Amino acid sequence: MDFLLYSAFRSARIGMNMKVLIVGGGGREHAIAVSMKKSSRVEKLYCVPGNAGIAQIAECDPSIGVMEFDKVAAFAKEKEVDLVFVAPDDPLVGGLVDVLEAQGIRTFGPRKNAAVLEGSKVFSKDLMRKYKIPTADYRNYDNAEEALAYLETAKMPIVLKADGLALGKGVLICNTLEEAKAGVKEIMLDKHFGNAGNRMVIEEFITGPEVSVLSFVDGKTIKTMTSAQDHKRAKDGDQGLNTGGMGTFSPSPFYTKEVDQFCRKHIYQATVDAMAAEGREFKGVIFFGLMLTPDGPRVLEFNARFGDPETQVVLCRMKNDIMDVIDACIDGTLDQVDLQFEDNAAVCVVLASEGYPEAYEKGFEITGLEKFDKKSDYYCFHAGSRIDEDGRIVTNGGRVLGVTAMGESLKEARRKAYEATEWISFDNKYMRHDIGKAIDEV
Repeated sequence: MDFLLYSAFRSARIGMNMKVLIVGGGGREHAIAVSMKKSSRVEKLYCVPGNAGIAQIAECDPSIGVMEFDKVAAFAKEKEVDLVFVAPDDPLVGGLVDVLEAQGIRTFGPRKNAAVLEGSKVFSKDLMRKYKIPTADYRNYDNAEEALAYLETAKMPIVLKADGLALGKGVLICNTLEEAKAGVKEIMLDKHFGNAGNRMVIEEFITGPEVSVLSFVDGKTIKTMTSAQDHKRAKDGDQGLNTGGMGTFSPSPFYTKEVDQFCRKHIYQATVDAMAAEGREFKGVIFFGLMLTPDGPRVLEFNARFGDPETQVVLCRMKNDIMDVIDACIDGTLDQVDLQFEDNAAVCVVLASEGYPEAYEKGFEITGLEKFDKKSDYYCFHAGSRIDEDGRIVTNGGRVLGVTAMGESLKEARRKAYEATEWISFDNKYMRHDIGKAIDEV
């Protein structure tokens, strides 16, 4: 089917009875799929590569990887989908949206020249400096010797960030000069994060509660979602290595009306306007990683997509039909959307494989999943799972499941989430036991 024919075919179908393809295979994608399944406008869901949980509500093709752009496009055309939702960072930064749009396929997500907001820490820091968006002081380096020389005079602690994508793990907090020097070697010389470490940001160490705010953007208008708070470290008490996220809760009690007002004035719209001014119109989701310092909110990072596991506690609280919001982002009519969230709370506890984020075993059977059936205030979002040759659902990653519960309060949601973690069993099951503990300290 050629470009014009496919575009005309697609345009005629947009509205009801939609066929939607989600690109990705983690907990975030499962949460997106569940949200889309609730839409009265969605007739059929597809996902590549998907996982065992997504496969319960969508037709998945595990043989197609998220970076196989030609295969994704061919699958979309074969299934005659009306929309492709690109969820992960790698294909967004790599330009999958551009590839699909060039073939007349309606797609949700930022184009390559806008996804650089996440794809390059150097770009995003320079953007914030240029447009006076509050962030920590920093310096950029593409030469290890120059970085090491600067560290000799720098104040400790200090933060080192690999420029490119590093699975959420390319940030090192260094307490001493020796740690910082070792960090430069790890990032720039040993290439622990691959080409992501060709350039590096050395950043001022700032302190305060971290808050995540997701937003929908249509190129000019931005609508923020409810706040969330993530737990990155692998072990209780925020100890251990950085991970992709061990749990999260929403809303964050630290995200007050005063913080929201400041961010709306100085950060959110300013970022959208800055990208537009740079000729990099952003359509999709911007994730704002904020630190609430004693001197006010500062941007720690941008993501050019839904976060994981923030999505798991945000979308389940959204009142709107997600398809209406997606259309508004693509069509530039987001100003007409009244984005609303339930006045409740959600907590997600990640069940991981022992040893994550380093070495861990896979292939263990997961039992107890049926206990989540027909429970409207409990979800079990699959992140690293697959269906084996015997039809069993088994572990297939470091982060395996995101056990999520909703409640009238954060404390109730937390209690219910931890209660539900006991419904699930698999060998080498591991989790933190203090997700949302900060709730008790507010």
